[in-house]
Amino acid sequence: MPKGTLRHALTAVAALGLLASAAPGAAAAGAAAAGAVSVAAPASASVPAPPYGRLLPIADLSAQRLLTADQVAAAKWGTDSPIDDPERERQVLEAVAEQARALGADPEATVRIFRDQIEANKRVQRGLYHRWDADPAQAPTERPDLSKVRLEINRINGELVRAIADSARARAEPSCTGRLTVAALRVRHDRRLDALHSVALERALPSVCAPPNGT
Repeated sequence: MPKGTLRHALTAVAALGLLASAAPGAAAAGAAAAGAVSVAAPASASVPAPPYGRLLPIADLSAQRLLTADQVAAAKWGTDSPIDDPERERQVLEAVAEQARALGADPEATVRIFRDQIEANKRVQRGLYHRWDADPAQAPTERPDLSKVRLEINRINGELVRAIADSARARAEPSCTGRLTVAALRVRHDRRLDALHSVALERALPSVCAPPNGT
């Protein structure tokens, strides 16, 4: 996904949603003026799956993973533990590559996606450090057990690897970028992500859609 594409698309979709919610009567009036006829769907009709169905779990698990960054930052705050942890990152990437192979998925694509996940997680940690430095009153007063936090991260990692494996076809389609954008927008709304986590979610997703022509 080209750099900035997801940010611009998210902004556009959010603006359209805001416009629709601000003037619901206008949309109805326009449809009536055009002679549109509203036909209620039969009660027994099944609701079709959203076009971003296979991509939504990736966006949601990415958001879940980002939310653990708050606990990681709180665990490291005021200690000698750096935000960048190359050894831990290596272990994570090796683990998810092995999990992908076990599922018959592409380990290289999985590792690319997880590199972005790791960078997004560190972006949240740095943002929180900056916030706490500027206003110590917001700094955490308790230190989570980092080993327990990492167990939760490992659980999410496993689910994310499976979601990546299950979405291979959807990630290779030309419509992937647009559908991923809508999925990310829904996750941002449902999980009520603030600006820091919303920007980090954008950073977590650029490698989800396969490059054009597999390049």
